[in-house]
Amino acid sequence: MLTITPAAATAINAIVSSSPVPEGGLKISGAPQNDSQVAFQLSVVDGPGERDAVVEEQGSRVFVEDTAAPLLDAAVLDAKVEEGQVRFSLRESPPQP
Repeated sequence: MLTITPAAATAINAIVSSSPVPEGGLKISGAPQNDSQVAFQLSVVDGPGERDAVVEEQGSRVFVEDTAAPLLDAAVLDAKVEEGQVRFSLRESPPQP
């Protein structure tokens, strides 16, 4: 399942708490671009969809759309603030021993 870093959790909490739906979370959805690439979209929503996976970390909530979940199973969501903008990134999590 998707892992959320402390930096990403802090960023998500800040974004969601200042949104029109402060009790909601960040939704990740994915759409295939071609046979080997997927474009992920982030949005603030009031709650998970019926088939969304819910990942909670340090008070943040991320709702992963069912079509994106298999692609993010071994991913880590991180965030950095650059020039006043939050930049999210995904990377593969290291293999577990």
